[in-house]
Amino acid sequence: MKASEAKDTQAKPVLNTSPDSRLGIIPLKSTEAIGAKINEYLVLWRRQRVESGIVSGDNDYARDSFLIEAQTPRFGSGEGKGSIKESVRGDDLYVLVDVCNHSLTYRLASYENYMSPDDHFQDLKRVIAAACGKAHRINVIMPYLYEGRRLLREGRESIDCASALQELAALGVENIITFDAHDPRAQNAIPLYGFESMSPSYQFLKNILRLDTNLLLDDDHLMVVSPDEGGMHRAIYLANVLGVNMGMLYKRRDYSTIVNGKNPVVALEFLGSEVDGKDIIIIDDMISSGDKVLETSAALKKRGANKIFICATFGIFTGGLARFDDAYRHKEFDHLITTNLVYQSEELLSKPYYKSCDMSKYLALIIDTLNHDASLSALLNPVDRIHKVLDKYRAGIPV
Repeated sequence: MKASEAKDTQAKPVLNTSPDSRLGIIPLKSTEAIGAKINEYLVLWRRQRVESGIVSGDNDYARDSFLIEAQTPRFGSGEGKGSIKESVRGDDLYVLVDVCNHSLTYRLASYENYMSPDDHFQDLKRVIAAACGKAHRINVIMPYLYEGRRLLREGRESIDCASALQELAALGVENIITFDAHDPRAQNAIPLYGFESMSPSYQFLKNILRLDTNLLLDDDHLMVVSPDEGGMHRAIYLANVLGVNMGMLYKRRDYSTIVNGKNPVVALEFLGSEVDGKDIIIIDDMISSGDKVLETSAALKKRGANKIFICATFGIFTGGLARFDDAYRHKEFDHLITTNLVYQSEELLSKPYYKSCDMSKYLALIIDTLNHDASLSALLNPVDRIHKVLDKYRAGIPV
């Protein structure tokens, strides 16, 4: 990591004082990799502030590491426990968890079980409980909001996201940081607690501009598209910031028939201006099977779209990557970008069309800002930072 990468953070006056509480970061096993990167940024930034005399360095402000070791071992029965290996009394704790990390396993009797989102959430609660209420403040960074896809009751069914948030609040969690919550109204379950849903729009744009230095960022050459009506707000935001048009792919369904539990799609309709010859940014919150974004990219290519960049905060890829390989061979999209906020397989990282969007610096900045009890407003709405990147790009300066 270069020292220049800390420049923007050092310049912020709100970060030029010592916080009230010592910083501690507990990345659960599901987030060890990104937790290590976050720690590197924080160690560098704080060491530079102390060395330059900006901050006194009291209260262990600058340390060799802010990571606190925690373990969540399992017994042969599959039951588990959480333990923290050092004192956290008075600390401002940030606990990181990736509930989508399906690469981790544990032994149950004679079987090897893969960890589910339920397992990860239980381990999160165990570690919070292991702090025994001694920490000054507990903050949870859960990029993919646990059970966040189901927030409205349809018939006799549970609303697990609301229940999970209330459980965390009852355990003493004060702030919950997530990304691209499927429905941010989930925070209504805990109205007196901190809940922030962040967006990686700025990071997506930087990666797109690095992948292609010949893009023309105007209304005649670029368009932002949502693959469905649920993600319209993301496309509208990015299109407005870029000053270009947006569109949406609309699925016309036959509501008189049910096939495999769903109303079949009769036709795909595109709502928006002409796409012929334009570069397209398809933006969504997550890729599960991939059907939605691949249908959208194929439909846009048939309409004459030029380059297509598929951007999604969470790349889950529940159906594997074969369909993406096939679509890439048929030139139905050009680049696929998802973040490292959730587990990324080695197979995914090796694909020629894939670009990983590193969010570790952004998470480090969020943690640094919260630890100083400063406002997150500028991080929640990165319009100014996006405009600075656009100005540099248009001036021919590498972003």
